[in-house]
Order: sequence, then C-alpha cells, then structure tokens
Amino acid sequence: MTDNGYQPKIVGFLCNWCSYAGADMAGTSRMVYPSHIRIIRVPCSGRVDPLFMAKAFEQGADGVLMAGCHPGDCHYNEGNYYAQRRYALMRELLAFMGIEPERFRLDWVSASEGKKFSQVVTEFTQAVAKLGPRQGVRR
Repeated sequence: MTDNGYQPKIVGFLCNWCSYAGADMAGTSRMVYPSHIRIIRVPCSGRVDPLFMAKAFEQGADGVLMAGCHPGDCHYNEGNYYAQRRYALMRELLAFMGIEPERFRLDWVSASEGKKFSQVVTEFTQAVAKLGPRQGVRR
C-alpha cells in the first residue's frame, strides 16, 4: 500500500503443479505477502492465453503476474516455454495498448519455493504501486 492508501489490484495466473503449490506453501508456512493478488489457478502456464491477460487489464487489474514451473520442469514438457514466448508477445501488445509493460511479470516458482512466491508477489506489488493506478480505469 502506498502513502495515499492506493492498493494495486493484481491478478495472478498460477500453474497448478508448481506456482499454485508454491503459493499454498507460502500460505501454510504463514509467510507474509501482500493480499492484493487474486489468484487464478490454471493447469499450466503454457495454457494462459494472452487474451486472459488483456481481459484482466480491461476489467481493472493494475498488474498481472504469470507464474509457472521452472524451464525444464514442466509437467506438460514444454508449456513454460510457450508461456515465455507469449510473455514477449504480451509485453509488445501491452505497449501497443498504452499499458506499461512493467505491469506484467512472468516468473518461475516451484512447489517448494513458498518463500520465493512471497518475494515475487511483494516485489511485483511494490513495482505496480510505484507506477500508480492505471489511467482510464473505473474504480
């Protein structure tokens, strides 16, 4: 939260096998991270369509986090490589849409990395808070 009370709205698309389990590990271990994230559990980070992310921004999200298994550890062999390619495409699309590409982040979090999940969410929330609310979004 910033000094003026602004709390960014973050949407997180988390892979079921690793990142969602990492978030669960952070929660069960009582690790502290900002509560501004709304998690959407997906089968694989490679299944996250860029339109899902665009829709999240359209619906008022200030930032979107996509997290999956580490490269080479995907339960579907290469889903995270597809996610990485879509990430590059999405950053260009966001710039075209007039949204700062820094409002979108891709990271790799395994099931045993609850602490890393906590750090990623904290860092991303702070970065989005520094950018401030998105212009033209109804609150």
